[in-house]
Amino acid sequence: MLSSKKNSRILIKLSGESLMGAGNYGIYIDTVNNIATNLKKLLHKKTQICVVIGGGNIFRGLEASSQGMDRANADYMGMLATVLNGLALQNALEKIDTQTRVMSAFPIQSICETYIRRRAIRHMEKNRIVICTAGTGNPYFSTDTSAALRAAELDCGVIYKATQVDGIYDKDPKKFKNAKKYSKLSFKKYINENLKVMDTSAIAISRDNKIPIKLFSIQEKNCFVKMFMNKLSHSEIS
Repeated sequence: MLSSKKNSRILIKLSGESLMGAGNYGIYIDTVNNIATNLKKLLHKKTQICVVIGGGNIFRGLEASSQGMDRANADYMGMLATVLNGLALQNALEKIDTQTRVMSAFPIQSICETYIRRRAIRHMEKNRIVICTAGTGNPYFSTDTSAALRAAELDCGVIYKATQVDGIYDKDPKKFKNAKKYSKLSFKKYINENLKVMDTSAIAISRDNKIPIKLFSIQEKNCFVKMFMNKLSHSEIS
């Protein structure tokens, strides 16, 4: 029987952009190394960690589709971009002696494991960080939706969504000084307010499975540990 570690099992959603550093494209190694160090510190808090990673730093399927590319093909290319990011993060983690498994939603046997729920749980139980890539394996779904789906499947107690700002605002705080921050809001209010930080499918899955979502800035030093200890400015959807 698979054990439940809901109180200590955490799903971390990383955007592809979080790997860019100060650049506008691609993977900045120093930034990836810093994220890896933060993840290792969180693992030492006796947690079990699953990471779902995006691919927007390399390719965005929705943008390519808007320029005339077939939507399904564009989304598959975006999924492959998440695999590249997953491998980069795995490399950084294993360089600091942290066992990691990259799992893809579709088979790429020579590069990484195919995602199997029970195997992912076993990896986490053995103190390995699991990095889930390739979204859901299907076009038309965002990696935020994939994060909510994996959190539900893997019996995670919370979703940490690392962003470029310290929570949810009614408008872009980088552009508007009078932007209002939401410290805590319900799933229903999030949908009714038509907020765009995460798509509605991800919110619905989290709501139906009673998984709170905490959003915070990845720019904060030791952000994952501080979030785990509830010592970091953030917004919560629950």
